[in-house]
Amino acid sequence: MTKPADVTSTTEGRVSSEAHSMTELLEIQRAAFLRDGIPDAATRIDRITRLSSLLLDHGDEIAEALTVDFGSRPRELSIAADVAGCMIDLTHQRRGVKEWMADSVSARVQGALGFKQRVRHDPLGVVGIMGPWNFPLQLTFVPAASAFAAGNRVLMRPSSITARTTGVIAKYAPDYFSIEELAVITPTHGSGSDFAKLTVDHMFFTGSPEVGSSVAQEAAKNLVPVTLELGGKNPAVVDVSADIDKAAKMLADARMVNGGQVCLCPDYVFVPEARLGEFTDKVMARWTANFATIYDNPEYTSTINQKNYERIVGLIDDAVSLGAEKRQVIPGGEPLPSAERRKIPPTLLTGVKSGMKITEDEVFGPVLTVYPYRDLTEAISYIAGHPHPLTMYWCGDDNDNFARLADNTRSGSINGNDFALHMFGAELPFGGIGRSGMGSYHGKTGFETFSHARAVAFSTMPFSVAEMMSPPFTNRDKKLTNGQLKLWTKLNARAQKKVRKR
Repeated sequence: MTKPADVTSTTEGRVSSEAHSMTELLEIQRAAFLRDGIPDAATRIDRITRLSSLLLDHGDEIAEALTVDFGSRPRELSIAADVAGCMIDLTHQRRGVKEWMADSVSARVQGALGFKQRVRHDPLGVVGIMGPWNFPLQLTFVPAASAFAAGNRVLMRPSSITARTTGVIAKYAPDYFSIEELAVITPTHGSGSDFAKLTVDHMFFTGSPEVGSSVAQEAAKNLVPVTLELGGKNPAVVDVSADIDKAAKMLADARMVNGGQVCLCPDYVFVPEARLGEFTDKVMARWTANFATIYDNPEYTSTINQKNYERIVGLIDDAVSLGAEKRQVIPGGEPLPSAERRKIPPTLLTGVKSGMKITEDEVFGPVLTVYPYRDLTEAISYIAGHPHPLTMYWCGDDNDNFARLADNTRSGSINGNDFALHMFGAELPFGGIGRSGMGSYHGKTGFETFSHARAVAFSTMPFSVAEMMSPPFTNRDKKLTNGQLKLWTKLNARAQKKVRKR
C-alpha cells in the first residue's frame, strides 16, 4: 500500500477508496491528521463546501439512483430530502465554524486573580459514519459536515441496501476529496459489522435499535465512543383544542412521507374518543384524494425490499387476525398490496390491543394506528409506559395540556402541528433518548459531538495548590482546611433554610 505520509491532500491522481482496505484507509487518514495538525477555519469551510458540491453537482444522477434502489420513489422527494435537504445544516456549519472552534474563556474574575481558565474545542481525529437506506445521503452527509466543521477526517459508509446510490457517491467522491479527507466505504470493503469494528475516534450510526445495539457493542470492545440515531414508535396526540380537519390531513400526509419509511413518521395517534370517527374518516378522505392511483404511480414510494414488504404486511395481518379493524385506500380495484411492486396501500388500524405485534414493532411503512382517549392521562400513561420515541407529535394549542404531555413523557423531540419541524431549525439538536438513540447532532450540537472539550488552566497565583495538598501540612494548612469546612457548612445551612422557606 501507499504509505500514509506519501498520500497527498489534493485530489490529483484521483485515488479511489476502493484501492485500499478499510483498515488501510483508517491508517491513511490518521497519519494525515497527525501530519497536518488541527485544520484552520478556511480548510474546514472548504471541505464542507466541497461536500455540498458533491451532492449538488450530481443531484439528478443521485435521484435516478434512488429511484432504482427503491423501485419507485419520486424525484422531488429525493432532491428535497437527500440533496437540497442537506444544505440547511451544511450552510449553517460553514457560517458557524469559525466562532465555534475558538477557545471559550471562562471565570474571568478568577483569571484576573491569577487562575486563568479556557476550553479548547479540538477535533477527535478520524470519524466513522454509518448511514441507513431510507435517506442514505442526508443521514451520512449532514453528520459528515459536522465532523468536518470540528476538524476531523471522515470514513463514510452509506447503506449497502441502496447500492446504486452508494455507487454514485463512491464514483464521484475522488473528484472532490483526497482519501485522506473523505473515503467512501462500499460493500466491496466488507459488511457494516466489519466497519463497526474499526478503531476510529468516534463512531456515528443511524438505523434500527437492533443494529445500533450491535454497533455499540463492537465499538465498546475498542472503547470507541458512539452516537446512535435510532428509531421508535412515534406517538401523536390530538388535543381537544385541535382543528380535527387540519390534524387529520397533517398526520395522514406525515405518515406517507417516503412511503412511511422515515424514523420521524407518526406511528400511532391518540384522538379524543368523541371525535374518533370524524378523525379516521378525514384521514381516509385525505389518502383517497392524494392517491387516485398507487400501483403504477411513480410518486408512491415502494417499500425498500421484499423482506420489509413481508414484515409490514405481516404486522397488518397479525393485527387483523387478533381483532383490529383495517381500512385501506385501494384505488379502482388495483392489485394491492403488491409483492411485485412492493407497494402497500395506505392502511388505518383501529381496535389495536396489547399482544398484537404492531404495538411493539416500529412499522416503517404506510400504516397508521389510531386510539381513542377520554382523558389525556390515558395517552400519557400509554406513551410513558413504552420505550422513548425519537419524536412526538402534538396537534393543538401550546397550552396546559401540551405542558402535561411534555412534562410526563420522554422523547428525542416534540413537533407541534406539522411534520419534523425541528429538522429545519438550524440550532435545534437532532437525536433520540433511550431506545431511540444516544447523542445528538445538527448545528453547533453536531460540532460539539465531534469535538473534544479540552480544559486548559494556568496559574500565576501567589500560592501553590500542589504544595497545599501534599505533606507536610503546616498549622496554616490546617487552619485553611478547617476554615473551608466551616465556610461550606455555613453556606449549605443557608441553602437548606431557603428550601424550607419555599
